Amino acid sequence: MNRTEILRAEGLSKTFMIKNTRFFERSRPLAALRGISFSLYEGETLGLIGESGCGKSTLGKVIMGIHSATNGDLCYRGESILGKSRRERKALYKEIQIIFQDPYSSLDPRQTAASIIEEPMIIHGLGSKSERKARVRELLDMVGLNKFHAGRFPHEFSGGQRQRINIARTLALNPRAIICDEPVSALDVSVQAQILNLIKELQGQFGLTYLFISHDLSVVKYMSDRIAIMYLGKIIELGASDEIYRNPLHPYTQALFDAIPPDSPFEKKPDRPLEGEVPSPFNIPRGCPFSTRCPQAASVCTAEEPSLRDTGSGHLLACVLGS
Repeated sequence: MNRTEILRAEGLSKTFMIKNTRFFERSRPLAALRGISFSLYEGETLGLIGESGCGKSTLGKVIMGIHSATNGDLCYRGESILGKSRRERKALYKEIQIIFQDPYSSLDPRQTAASIIEEPMIIHGLGSKSERKARVRELLDMVGLNKFHAGRFPHEFSGGQRQRINIARTLALNPRAIICDEPVSALDVSVQAQILNLIKELQGQFGLTYLFISHDLSVVKYMSDRIAIMYLGKIIELGASDEIYRNPLHPYTQALFDAIPPDSPFEKKPDRPLEGEVPSPFNIPRGCPFSTRCPQAASVCTAEEPSLRDTGSGHLLACVLGS
């Protein structure tokens, strides 16, 4: 089946220079992203899983141009984003938007819901004042709010309502691809399902493409067509959601899934707990970055860092010992 590629990352890297607290010592490089490569296809949801600090949110911000890439390339519909001028990127980013993690800090407390949603349309010069006002009402209705919410300020809304405003603002420019950066992690569990279902409904209604970032395995399983696993700034496994959950190949992925509580008290799961701490991104181990915690590690694992290879049917794996 031929699929239309909408976004492609090629060897995407991001290194931050972190100032040392000691006066006479130089800044140190922190490798947040290390050669990330993947394709995102039109209409799908690609879930991105990993522990805190693995680089998931940094990847989303590099895609959105909030952080500049250190190396590599990013292409939208076959055209390099990073090679475009600032004006060209502004026009392109009408089609790529982001839903931020925190529904509190991502809204300007001095603006009403209506002005928050209208602002992207003003920045991009879309519509007349009356047309924008009508569009705001349409978007509020689309995300489950009503016209009476338009004049209220963020502090007058619940967390779930604020995230609905975030989603409405994201949709204001009719994007084709949306980065969902842990959009429900700051919400109560009772509200999470409502927001996830809304995100899914909007995808079906408008044919949206999602990069869905989360550390919650059950949320990613529910939302995603394909899943990518990140560890220390690299993708170490990628494949169809059903395939990854049914047959995880990387020892890190296996350990993550073993930690999910069983669906039934009679279900027995392998006991393969991870030992040790995640290595510092200032001092990434030689060879496979997971070798210091891997129960299957051998001498070959510290010799060279494995690259992603296809084990069959598009199931990609970065492990010299995997199938």
